Amino acid sequence: MKPTILIVDDEAHLRMLIQQTLEELEDEGVELLTASNGEEALATIEAVKPNLVFLDVMMPKLSGFDVCSRAKQTLGLKDVYIVLLTAKGQEFDRQRGQDVGADLYMTKPFDPDALLKKARDVLGM
Repeated sequence: MKPTILIVDDEAHLRMLIQQTLEELEDEGVELLTASNGEEALATIEAVKPNLVFLDVMMPKLSGFDVCSRAKQTLGLKDVYIVLLTAKGQEFDRQRGQDVGADLYMTKPFDPDALLKKARDVLGM
């Protein structure tokens, strides 16, 4: 089964930016999927069980915190590596990210090279 990355953000231009950052991985056999809200993200996580999820925190329908909590705790998907991406960098938010089971917390604006490196590390590439 080919490695899969799910990119979740309610802002289309940010989804596109992350896709462009990671597109060289597609040449190496990685599938990039996208979702534009929390409900769509959770459904995709449950159905596909991607290796890695870049997940925006502030979204309609379900927040990134809610999606992460349901994926990690309710569905028990401990092998899905979830990176929360958010403009909220306060310690309270970082702690909440840890509490819901996020593997990493990155603040926006993010460094595209750091995002690509994290993806390569998680996928073992």
